[in-house]
Amino acid sequence: MTNHSIFKSLLLLCAVVAFQGGLMEDAYAAPKKKVKVVMSKKAAKSPPRLVKRAPAKAAAVEAADDGPVPKLASSAVAIVDQSTGEVLYEKNPHAVVPIASITKLMTAMVVLDAQLDLHEILSIDEADIDTLKGTHSRLAVGTRLSREDMLRLALMSSENRAASALSRHYPGGRAAFVAAMNVKARALGLTDTRFADPTGLTPENVSSARDLAKLVDAAHRHYPLIREFSTLDEYQVVIRGRPQTFRNTNALVKKEDWNIGLSKTGFISEAGKCLVMQAWLANKPMIIVLLDSWGKLTRIADAQRVKRWVETTLAASGGVNRG
Repeated sequence: MTNHSIFKSLLLLCAVVAFQGGLMEDAYAAPKKKVKVVMSKKAAKSPPRLVKRAPAKAAAVEAADDGPVPKLASSAVAIVDQSTGEVLYEKNPHAVVPIASITKLMTAMVVLDAQLDLHEILSIDEADIDTLKGTHSRLAVGTRLSREDMLRLALMSSENRAASALSRHYPGGRAAFVAAMNVKARALGLTDTRFADPTGLTPENVSSARDLAKLVDAAHRHYPLIREFSTLDEYQVVIRGRPQTFRNTNALVKKEDWNIGLSKTGFISEAGKCLVMQAWLANKPMIIVLLDSWGKLTRIADAQRVKRWVETTLAASGGVNRG
């Protein structure tokens, strides 16, 4: 056999060995799964894992693991089934942000925990004027109202001077009141929450969507006056001999298609538009937290999107409680 023939034989043998080796590797390798690849421009920051898709005709939506979810304008969101504690949707749930007048839910809890006389007459004085943001109030210096009415106006109409007066007339004064707010926050397990004043005018009052869902749950379960006062459409008080009508800062409380058990709005520039509610959706008690939204009606529009999504999702999954 010539050298050339030997060389050709060796090449053929190497090719056969390589081919057989490939077959052996394929025989012992794990079967390859078919992977559906979805292209997205931007990955979601928090669960549920969202993938951006083309906007629908009616509204822009994102694809979620459990179905279409409205694209909410609020920066931090929590939607929780109050009956089970199941989180239905979250967006930046642990982001610690200013909460503005959502603060007043804790203000009301501390007032009611102290079991002070609700009929005692409190007065508005110079110390209650907002020198931080310069907000307006119809409660002029010298206004005298019962503690109950101050509490009602603080919750329903987000009256800052009323909240301030409630804290001043607390045993030990405002400092003791703010300390009690933080003690209460720790007792409720609100690890992201800190309070520096009773009104929410300072951006130092901070919390997260997850914490506020717990706060709303506790306020709704254990404080019937907070439920009542925060959901009043309007209320009239006599100030300096003249009747004054105060209205709820959440327009949804008077909507017939909403069944709201607790409500609180908030706004300062550092916090954006905020809204927390307990409401019945698809015959289930839900907690809705919407933080840091912009635009006059954006938080209301977000709440409407949440309502449609919850009702549609639960109906489609058979999760509607019909009992």
